[in-house]
Amino acid sequence: MPTVSMTVNGKKVSGTVEPRTLLVQFLRETLGLTGTHVGCDTSQCGACVVDIDGDSVKSCTILAVQCEGANVTTIEGLANGSELHPMQEAFREHHGLQCGFCTPGMIMSAVDLVKKNPNPTEQEIRHWLEGNLCRCTGYHNIVKAIEAGAKAMGARK
Repeated sequence: MPTVSMTVNGKKVSGTVEPRTLLVQFLRETLGLTGTHVGCDTSQCGACVVDIDGDSVKSCTILAVQCEGANVTTIEGLANGSELHPMQEAFREHHGLQCGFCTPGMIMSAVDLVKKNPNPTEQEIRHWLEGNLCRCTGYHNIVKAIEAGAKAMGARK
């Protein structure tokens, strides 16, 4: 079985995996990072979104061995100790979650959106989130949270 090495949340990690092991499985089962969720197994829901080398990626669509040498950030890697990332704080403040299952993927997608478009409109946010499903909310508070998170991320620079 191959060994895969990458940097996850700023730490070098490696593990032996079957060639068919998905990144989401490696993160959850090998590294114990369970904040990245498995929702649909068909890459439609977005619960498994992580950042790979600066881009948001559904971790159920990529093999762990494809991430050899990559820099991966999961929801656990956003906060700075006990200080939440501005987007995490915005989701908390603006009630951008209910059950919380989709929230890690939503936040990771939102952070990527704001890195690429620091001032997204409501329409741009809604378009960006088309690959992220939430079964609890009507997306209204999620959009408001992302708008607030974008402002806070801009202020943090």
